Amino acid sequence: MVGKLFASGDLHADRRAEFAETLAYLGDLDAAIDVLRGALELVPGWGAGWFRIGEFFERSNDLAAAAHAWARAVKEAPDDPFGAGLRRDLLREQPLSETMPPAFVEMLFDQYAPRFEASLLEHLEYQGPVLIADALNQGPGWPVRRALDLGCGTGLIGPVLRPYCVHLSGMDLSQAMLDEALAKGLYDQLEKADIQELPIMAGHYDLIVASDVFNYLGALERIIGWCAASLAVDGRLIFTVERSQNEDVPLTLCQSRRFAHGRQYVHGLLRTAGFGTIRIEDVVLRKDRGVAVNGFCVMACGLNGPGQHHDDRESELPVDA
Repeated sequence: MVGKLFASGDLHADRRAEFAETLAYLGDLDAAIDVLRGALELVPGWGAGWFRIGEFFERSNDLAAAAHAWARAVKEAPDDPFGAGLRRDLLREQPLSETMPPAFVEMLFDQYAPRFEASLLEHLEYQGPVLIADALNQGPGWPVRRALDLGCGTGLIGPVLRPYCVHLSGMDLSQAMLDEALAKGLYDQLEKADIQELPIMAGHYDLIVASDVFNYLGALERIIGWCAASLAVDGRLIFTVERSQNEDVPLTLCQSRRFAHGRQYVHGLLRTAGFGTIRIEDVVLRKDRGVAVNGFCVMACGLNGPGQHHDDRESELPVDA
């Protein structure tokens, strides 16, 4: 049967969609498209169906039809839980998207939660915990009072953060991921929230960590500003991002439907937000089909508090080449 999240609400359309999936699996994409098109005639407002037929069109190399189908998917489901807008945008010579639909991120990780950690650690050689631990070891003055694991997911970074703080909070958009984190018993507070829409919590945290989270946001102006405003004056921000291959472009939408960021873009945002000490290190985040995914581990502190002044020449650590 068609999964609940993808069902059309019409039994006949769902049966046609299942038959289309069988045809596609057998390699007859033309027939699969015809059958699924028939299902969409029964339920023309079925966003998931338009998304799937777009995938069929892409596989058959009819990119114009794929783009049209994905545009229709967004029209029928404006919150875009399938990421159809991103798929359409990737067909452009230069993708224009600067953010991901929160509904897409939420559904993606709700489905991924049960196998998330095994996939990252056993198959992708994920380096997040090691990178964050190394960054924390470079900072003085532990433990701090309040720390936030921003985009905490299943709590994979929780064991690393716990010794460095008195109170540990976690935030994530996916309730399924938060349920996994809760089971670890490491967090004092867990909250379901869209981190692109957080209210300012002035001076509330002494440490904010975001491991492989900003890859799913795209443009970082809002979240970097939020972190700066929500940190105490002596607070620290640590995060990882994927590295853009084109340093002249602030951010790039990759085929993975994650974003990669330019070094100068990241550095400029942190400087504008008021961080006086910035360190950006080249790292390998994980493997993807056996190929290293390059990124940055970023550490920033030295915020300008009220009545304080800083001199760039004295306070800024060099940006690693």
